[in-house]
Amino acid sequence: MKYKRKKDSNFWNFARAYLHDYMPVVRNLSDKSVETYKQSLKTYLRFLETIKSLSNEEVTFDAFSRDYVMNYINWLKELGYSPKSINLKLTALRSFLKYSSEEDFELRGLYTEVCSIKKLKEDKKPIQYLQPIATSAILSAYDSKTNKHRRNRMILILLYDTGARVQELSDLRFSSLHLDAKNPYSTLIGKGRKSRNVPLMTKTVKHLGVYLKEFHSTGCENPLFYSLLDGKPHSLSTDSISLILKTASTIARKTCKDVPENVHCHLIRKTKAMDLYRNGVPLPFIMQLLGHESMSTTSGFYAFATLEMMSEAMNKAIPKFMESDKIWKRE
Repeated sequence: MKYKRKKDSNFWNFARAYLHDYMPVVRNLSDKSVETYKQSLKTYLRFLETIKSLSNEEVTFDAFSRDYVMNYINWLKELGYSPKSINLKLTALRSFLKYSSEEDFELRGLYTEVCSIKKLKEDKKPIQYLQPIATSAILSAYDSKTNKHRRNRMILILLYDTGARVQELSDLRFSSLHLDAKNPYSTLIGKGRKSRNVPLMTKTVKHLGVYLKEFHSTGCENPLFYSLLDGKPHSLSTDSISLILKTASTIARKTCKDVPENVHCHLIRKTKAMDLYRNGVPLPFIMQLLGHESMSTTSGFYAFATLEMMSEAMNKAIPKFMESDKIWKRE
């Protein structure tokens, strides 16, 4: 189905405004999030060029019909994309078309048609998380012999305690900590530049007190975790923090066999959430800690009983007559 539209309803004008104005300014998304949407649009353009023989100069909104998008999904399947990845790319297309339809009502039909396409069914996998012994081994991997090791140990402790995303940890400043409050907390800036306050454990506060005396003795407003470049403090990048965790995991694995091969920052985040969930913390609190906008996001990941939790519950529920080893009187 084709639509007659205004002369200024040019795909490229809309795409530029969507990526450079709407997403970063109106929706206040991070550069990384905007880049993800940009790459999804680029993948669709590659599909149009490869399968539909449409060069970039020839792309119009007519190339976003329901049939084309269905062909696009099948093309992604053939390339081996997972259902989750395909659904994310479909979400990006819908987001762009929604924006375009709000700018030009004549595009509303396209947006409605694409929204009628059902997302692929995703296989739900058990949440991957660390066992307490592995978490302890990683958090204590760095010794306190050098200031760099002391800094790295503090990074890992705060990464776990706050359940922060690696970018959120990288963005922390000296002023992000509120240790003198009645209930000490840290302010994290999450997705969409939205801030949230996360309480800190008593032990973590003590560790931070020692860390601040050594690394922030002047009390100046600097990055909380930094490296010196030309004598000036610069925030540690997300790659640097990931490398610190990877090195700690390698060290911990030598003495703890429960530490898996691929330990990443998001695994620490999920471990913190699962530890809270297993200890009876309500999902709304976990949702607030993680900075999830929707409860469905939290419950989709954590609102199920793991095999370990079910096993523990079932063992506690065994009736007394089943606890005895002696069942039969005679052989």
